[in-house]
Parts: sequence; C-alpha cells; structure tokens
Amino acid sequence: MSQSITLSDEQHEFRRVMRQFCDAKIAPLAADIDRAGEYSWATFEALKGMELTGLGFPVEYGGAGATLVDQAIAAEEIARACVATSLQFLISKLGMLPVLNFGSAALKEKYAPRVASGASQCSYALSEADAGSDVASMTTKAEPDGDAWILNGSKCWITNAGVSDLYTVFARTSPDRHRGITAFLVEAEWGVQVDKLEHKIGLRGSPTGVIRFDGVRVPDANRIGEVGQGFTAAMHTLDRSRPTIGAQAVGVAQGALDFALGYMKERKTFGRPLSDNQGLQWMAADCAMRIEAARGLVYKACAIVDEGDPRGDLSMAGAMAKCFASDVAMQVTTDAVQFLGGYGYTNEFPVERMMRDAKITQIYEGTNQIQRMVIAKKLFS
Repeated sequence: MSQSITLSDEQHEFRRVMRQFCDAKIAPLAADIDRAGEYSWATFEALKGMELTGLGFPVEYGGAGATLVDQAIAAEEIARACVATSLQFLISKLGMLPVLNFGSAALKEKYAPRVASGASQCSYALSEADAGSDVASMTTKAEPDGDAWILNGSKCWITNAGVSDLYTVFARTSPDRHRGITAFLVEAEWGVQVDKLEHKIGLRGSPTGVIRFDGVRVPDANRIGEVGQGFTAAMHTLDRSRPTIGAQAVGVAQGALDFALGYMKERKTFGRPLSDNQGLQWMAADCAMRIEAARGLVYKACAIVDEGDPRGDLSMAGAMAKCFASDVAMQVTTDAVQFLGGYGYTNEFPVERMMRDAKITQIYEGTNQIQRMVIAKKLFS
C-alpha cells in the first residue's frame, strides 16, 4: 500500500490559502478570459506573484520542491476557479519533466531556473496529426549535423503554442518505432513556427496550436537523455503528469457543484428553495460522492509519485485517477447545468463554461479509452 493520503495540517492550510487566492485573483477573470479567447497574462502574473510557477521544481533550481500531492491541491484549486489558468500552472512542469528526469546537469542548470521563476514557459510537443494515441508513429525527424541536430516536421495540439519560448520536442532519429525517438529542448527563437491556433469549445483562454520545424538547428547539448530514449521519457513523463490532470478535473467538478449548491439554496420555485427538492438533493449527493472518490484516486496516484513508485503501481494508478476524475468532471458539470435549468445553459452563469472546459480532461494526455487500455493491460498481465 502507498503512504497515507490523509492531508496534513500544513496541506489543509495550503488549500485554504490557495482557495482565498483563486477566489480573489483568478475567478473574477475567468468569464472574460473565456469570452476573449486569449491567453491571460494577468493570471500568469498572479501565479508568478504567488511563486506558483516554481512550486513543483527542485529547490536547487529556485523552486519550492513541493510534493506532487501539494501540486495537485494547487491544480485543483486553480481549476475550480478557471481551468485555462490551471493549464498555465501545469504546462511548463509537463514540458520540463523530461529535462528534470532525463536531461544533463548542464541542461537542467541552464533552463530549470528560468521556468521555475516564470521567466520562461515550456510546452510539451509530442502529438502529431497522425500520431496522437499512437505516439510511435510520429514522423517529425531529427538528423545529426556535426554537434547539432536538424529538425523537420510538425506537432499538433500543442498547449501554449506561440506563448512558450521553450518546447520539449520528440522526434524520430532512426526507423525503429519505439527506440528510434529522441527528445530535445528547443528554443522558440531558433525557428519554431506556429502554423495555426485551434478554435475550441473549451479552454478558450489557453492557446492550442500546430507548430512546425523547417530545418531548425538544435545543439546536441539540448538533447534530452540518450539518443533513442525519447519514447521512454515521454511515457515516464505522462505517468507522472496524468494525476495532475485528474486534479484539474476534480477542481472543475468541485467548482461546478459549489456554484450549483449556492444557486439552489437561493433560487425559489413553488414557494421554496430548489435545495428542498429531494430529487435534486440526491443528485447533489451523488456528485459529492463521485468528486470525493476521484480526489482519493488522484491523491493516491500523486503519493505514489512522491514515493518514487517503488512497486511499479504508478501507470495503473495514474490511469485510474485521470480516467475516473475526468469522467466525474464531465458528469458533475453536466448535472450542474441541469441544476440551474435554463439559466445553466446561458453564459450568464459559469457552469456552462465549466462543462465545456471539463470535456478536454477526458481527451488530452491520453484519452480515457487509452487509460482503460492501460488499466486492462495491467489487470491481465
């Protein structure tokens, strides 16, 4: 069994501080961010002001060295207020995880402090148009050229495309499907081009785009890990980031339920509050139970990461946490719209935005169908 996932007094206090910060600085901007459909530098500066950009980075690189459970608490509370802003918190850590876990000492020393301070942002460039769930089918190539590599190809579904100044890019360095992939840390100014930005139903304040490499020269010093180690690095990274997507999903579900409960206490029909309706009470109770179950799975997976995954449980635990929590987020946010009736279907209230934002948690960092395949493979191995 993993370590206890009961939060400490310090973690409960951290949640209280995060809740207060998000209610004051993030939630009031969420509707406008969604409406504008643009990256919010105001919320990013707020995250920097709270030193949240370095929360999950080691102390030696200017970070706080927080546990993944602590990072999950932060992701949950930010997502409760604004899911797009929670991606600002999460994406650079995702992009830098391969560097922190596989990169050379020099690479970490050069770039990790920049990202931890918020001076730089880093995106994770893995997916391609014909290589999403089937990562090993990627066609972006890196060819050796003296003490450098020449990158050609494109990546899609890149969070923070055009905003990040660093990209962790996975490219093919030999024909071998799995052992022929290598990772590189690429600076945007070396020639990374943004082909287009997607128009999405949710996460409208978080740019998602297609980036292209036309003969981009990358020093070998910016290779992450060994040649051919990229696929291993990619999967290792996703195992450790999926639990925080689960935390993001828990956050948006909690935010939707909290708003709906407040609304139902105030809204009167037939001379009494909606909250007196037993049918709605039971729906709300089901929402609360599912959220708490999802939170438990998320914290357990995070605790396994913090332990160093000593028993090899992480792939299955992370898949369960991400899959279950995101399914809960979609169900709870949909119920929250129902609780508000016709008003829930308008953008006058936040639950319709939360429902739109929740959907992506079932898709990115491995669809929930892929998560079920991961779980089933472990069950039948």
